[in-house]
Parts: sequence; structure tokens; C-alpha cells
Amino acid sequence: MNVANPMPSATPAASLVRTLGLVSALCGVIIVGAYQGTYEAAAANRRIALERTVFKIIPAAKSMTEWQATARGIRPAGGEAAEGAIKFYAAYAEDGSLAGIAVEGAAKGYADVVRILYGYSPDCQCINGIGVVATKETPGIGDKIITDKAFLANFKALDVKLDQALAKLANEVKVVKHGSKTDAWQIDAISGATVTSRAVGKAINDSAQALLPILLPEIEKLRKKES
Repeated sequence: MNVANPMPSATPAASLVRTLGLVSALCGVIIVGAYQGTYEAAAANRRIALERTVFKIIPAAKSMTEWQATARGIRPAGGEAAEGAIKFYAAYAEDGSLAGIAVEGAAKGYADVVRILYGYSPDCQCINGIGVVATKETPGIGDKIITDKAFLANFKALDVKLDQALAKLANEVKVVKHGSKTDAWQIDAISGATVTSRAVGKAINDSAQALLPILLPEIEKLRKKES
């Protein structure tokens, strides 16, 4: 006589919960371990990329130090950043003299936020170069802000002078239609990439309006690199 195979007993719910808990805990340990194992390397790579961009937009620079600006003035960065602090980098020539200031700016472009780094010279109160930190603009169009020589020429001496009270820019940085630039504080847009061009202009204007009235009155603090 054939005897039917007995039905397998159901796995108790408590056992399933314990198993899932162990699997989840193990996955968590693996993820945290992987993050901690790569964090320092990723941070070092970001630092190297930042330095390369700073040295590109300020060619005379051989070293740099990180600073922050608040309503109380400027100070070397260290520990936790003060609330509302604006981060910038003082770049120094080989002899320790100030070669320029590197500042980050960001604004919404066509596809996403465009993040740039620009080089500021306190002697002429002008911008002498830009580099792109991050952009997802349309390849072949929006990314011309990196390659278009005519557009990059806007930043050989872009005027960001402050007014007499040192309270704001004497003239806002504005992006104008391609070929219509008449003033030193204007940016000649890239034809076909006006939105991205405007994002660069807004990023510079907003950043400069916030930082320069704090930075320029205390620029002597940065003239010589501290030993």
C-alpha cells in the first residue's frame, strides 16, 4: 500500500523573522564596512580634483588653504563650519604670496545644477578663470562652457568690483545675448546654450554678492601664507 509523503511542516514565523534579521544585519555590516573602507580614498580623490581645478584657474598657485567667511569676517577653516559660512580657498604662489582666491558657485542649468569654481583676483577685483566642478548639461551643447574658447574669454577679466561702500557689486554680473557684450561685467552667452550660460552667470553673481563684501575688507589677512 502506498503511503502518501507527509506534508513538510510550516516554518515558524519567529524563525523566519530571525533569519531575515540576521541577513539584514549582515548586509548592513558589509555596506558600512565598504563605505568606511572607501571613504578616505574617495575624500582624497575629491581633494586632488579640487586642487587640480584651483591650480588650473589660478596658474601661479602652488599651494592652497581653505577658509570660510561669515558675518563676523573670514577665518581659516577648521572643525565644523559655522552656520551659513561661505567656503573659499586662498591660493599661494611659490614664494608664499597670494596668487588668487578660488570660490565655488552653483545655479540651476538646463538639466541640473551647474557647479563651478572661479578664480578671483583682489588686485583687479575681477575674475580670471573658471572651472567646472559638476555638470549634467547636454553633451555637445551645454558642456561648451568647458570648451568654448570665446565663452571662456569672458573670464579673463570679468569685472566684480564692489561699490564705494563695499556692500555689494557695483554692477551685477549679467549674461547677454551672444555677440552683444558691451561691458566688463557682462558675459557673452554661448549661442544655443543660453540657459547653461545664464547658470554660470548667476552662480558667479550670487556667490560674489555674498562673499566679496566680507572678503575684500579683510584681504590683508590672506596676503601672505601662514607658516
